[in-house]
Amino acid sequence: MLWAANTVIRKFSTSYAKLQNKLNLALIGQSLFGQEVYTGLRKQGHKVVGVFTVPDKDGKADPLATVAEKDGTPVFKFPRWRVKGEPIAEVVEAYKAVGAELNVMPFCSQFIPMTVINYPKHGSIIYHPSILPKHRGASAINWTLIEGDKKAGFSVFWADDGLDTGPILLQKECDVEPNDTVDTLYNRFLFPEGIKAMVEAVQLVADGKAPRIPQPEEGASYEGIQKKSNAKVNLDQPAEAIHNWIRGHDKVPGAWAVIQGQPVTLYGSLMLNGSVPGGRPLEVEGASQPGLITSSGLVLFGSDSKALQVRSLQFEDGKMIPAARYFSPGDTTSVELTEEEKKMAEEIRVIWKGILSNVNVIEDTTDFFKSGAASMDVVRLVEEIKEKCAGVPLQNEDVYMATSFQEFVQMFVRRLRGEDQEEELVVSYATKDINNMTLKMPYQCFIDGRFEDAENGKTYDTVNPTDGSVICKVSFASVADVDRAVASAKQAFEDGPWGKMNQRDRGRLLYRLADLMEEHQEELATIEAIDSGAVYTLALKTHVGMSIQTFRYFAGWCDKIQGTTIPINQARPNRNLTFTRKEPLGVCAIVIPWNYPLMMLAWKSAACLAAGNTLVLKPAQVTPLTALKFAELTVKAGIPKGVINILPGSGGLVGQRLSDHPDIRKLGFTGSTPIGKQIMKSCAVSNLKKVSLELGGKSPLIVFSDCDLDKAVRMGMSSVYFNKGENCIAAGRLFVEESIHDEFIRRVVEEIKKMKIGDPLDRSTDHGPQNHKAHLDKLVEYCETGVKEGATLICGGKQVNRPGYFMEPTVFTDVEDHMFIAKEESFGPVMVVSKFKDGDVDGVLSRANDTEFGLASGVFTRDINKAMYVSERLEAGTVFINTYNKTDVAAPFGGFKQSGFGKDLGEEALHEYLRTKAVTVEY
Repeated sequence: MLWAANTVIRKFSTSYAKLQNKLNLALIGQSLFGQEVYTGLRKQGHKVVGVFTVPDKDGKADPLATVAEKDGTPVFKFPRWRVKGEPIAEVVEAYKAVGAELNVMPFCSQFIPMTVINYPKHGSIIYHPSILPKHRGASAINWTLIEGDKKAGFSVFWADDGLDTGPILLQKECDVEPNDTVDTLYNRFLFPEGIKAMVEAVQLVADGKAPRIPQPEEGASYEGIQKKSNAKVNLDQPAEAIHNWIRGHDKVPGAWAVIQGQPVTLYGSLMLNGSVPGGRPLEVEGASQPGLITSSGLVLFGSDSKALQVRSLQFEDGKMIPAARYFSPGDTTSVELTEEEKKMAEEIRVIWKGILSNVNVIEDTTDFFKSGAASMDVVRLVEEIKEKCAGVPLQNEDVYMATSFQEFVQMFVRRLRGEDQEEELVVSYATKDINNMTLKMPYQCFIDGRFEDAENGKTYDTVNPTDGSVICKVSFASVADVDRAVASAKQAFEDGPWGKMNQRDRGRLLYRLADLMEEHQEELATIEAIDSGAVYTLALKTHVGMSIQTFRYFAGWCDKIQGTTIPINQARPNRNLTFTRKEPLGVCAIVIPWNYPLMMLAWKSAACLAAGNTLVLKPAQVTPLTALKFAELTVKAGIPKGVINILPGSGGLVGQRLSDHPDIRKLGFTGSTPIGKQIMKSCAVSNLKKVSLELGGKSPLIVFSDCDLDKAVRMGMSSVYFNKGENCIAAGRLFVEESIHDEFIRRVVEEIKKMKIGDPLDRSTDHGPQNHKAHLDKLVEYCETGVKEGATLICGGKQVNRPGYFMEPTVFTDVEDHMFIAKEESFGPVMVVSKFKDGDVDGVLSRANDTEFGLASGVFTRDINKAMYVSERLEAGTVFINTYNKTDVAAPFGGFKQSGFGKDLGEEALHEYLRTKAVTVEY
């Protein structure tokens, strides 16, 4: 019934003030909420004939009084309206003298006599922050959370002589999010929507359309203000109930528990829905099991074994600390200030004095809150100091952590010096003197901003394919490590600075990361050469060079991600605005291959981070080292902990757990088609993750007789032998027009003879080793199959007779369409060539498209019409015309058919890591 009435209310409301009736109003109340209601009513054209508010406190006027006095509105500051239950005659007379037609009470802490409530022509309306009749009383928002309500809201009702029992004028509601607090509920909905509703309600009264709907008694409840003594947490109940109790009492009066024999107040609770990070046990009285002090806070367990996390702790002496520092609260000794810092301290003292105007002298021991400061004063203090000292990472919570002037100055100076930042990164390196430098290579898992061994202590060898030697031992991540990494990424996304960061600041961090990669490019290229076999010069230009370009490109996108406004049919007589928001997905998993270890990391993670997500990345088991070096650089760049997590290990273990994990919202994968299918299935079954897949290929390259043959030979060889053929878009099959076929093959063989096979760190090397032994063995078997099926082996086909995993550049001709090597990808330096009849354009197109893959393709011809005709009909995500391997960070990259879906690079890559939300507003 109430909601039906509200629908009627909306139908008749209008935003055109000049067409509406106006009233003379008395505003009775206080606070910033009262101030905003006052301002909104005046804008609507109503006349406020008197403001009745509380007396000044410690020399400071209430915000409502402040704005009304500036406008010249009569302001009355009565300390009380009645004595011993009887109205004070002179107060009532002063009120009656203003001639109000309606009393508006947005937030009122005083008891107002019924003679005042009923005096105006239209009576009095009051705002209450609950969906009446539930949660009558002064702590309605708190009890909404304490009782675990799924809906919150407010009521505007007609005042009567009961306790919040008058008839309803209008109500509005919102969902309660799992980790909502009193502050988030108030700031997100109750405050902004309540202001608008009060203005709307007054207009309904003025127009004679305001309903009076009696409150039902069914479901009615009344809860009083909680006392500290009653706020102790009952830990013998489910985790959600504990969480609701803590957040419902945050920050007044504060839920508390007994920890190691002393009462400790708990602030900043959130539910942990995934795995629980490791930590140090802490006995908590009454808990079903010990709590854990982790890097993110205090984890408590409910009777159902589910977990919640508490961010801050406050002791009996008023001192508040981050819960993560319970066992090591930090250096509390005073730092000695420089002369410049002393000047800053005195400037801060002036700011404190301006806020605490009731305090004669700001002493070192002056306590900000005990001197009368409130939450709005915290915001003012932080913003004034930021204005004076740009760049100091100061937050509202810091004021609660350092409440005395001396503590605050000490904290500020430490922040200014950078001493209060995260602990310095500790890295254990594997070192190697090579390529005229000393390589320093991290080899442990990177979780929550730290390098650490796998939980089970397991390691494996990563091998240099040039000679088969072991480079170092690398941590072999377990399922438990995946769970810890995902929990860290989830915490960083939901509660860390990354999600709250200005987009431009996020871009600045990614630019800084790209700069650091450039500073370390020789080191990264050398690691890439010894870990993957990439020729150093190619690694420097492509593996590393394009990685740097990718991060710079997406850094520029950070502050340019935007939705659209959409014209829709208006719900007359009201008007509507519809717009879309582009939002990050949350925690993303990225699984990358071994052929371009750093570049594939960059292609996916740069877009993912630019969109605002956090990530857990699994490098290929055989090439983990550049990813771990990259992790070190992210810390130096200032990327917050938990945003990037890197787990070396097996695909069957780490990759599978990432696919199955319920807290991951997106998985990006580059690898084989069979594994891609398994990942897609796991992602669907687990929690319907968003997936993008860049899978296998058998890319056709068509060479017509009217091409520039020198260029076609040069580019054709590059299409096959680039990066030792370990190239996802490598031309898996060449179709050469019959009239130039033999000459094309002759020239290719001549060029192969000139290629230098050898150490990838030798600057003159053209062709390095294959990535790992198992892959080399597979290539040799692939070539043996081609010979058995009747293809002509022109050259190569064998392992090079030298240490390491080197494969001879290989050419097959006379390859027929049914053969294994015509259909399956080699992923190595094997050129597979078939003839096609002169002039048979449609025939060769049919053969080129006769594959389940569709990653890339190419065509060489001087005839632009033929080139465009062929490009339109080739079924591949990329078509190269008179070139090959020409990718760019701004051009989207991805395949068709069983080569996968989704795009890396370009603007389209961002959309793989974003979701679109449509918002419609009625006004």
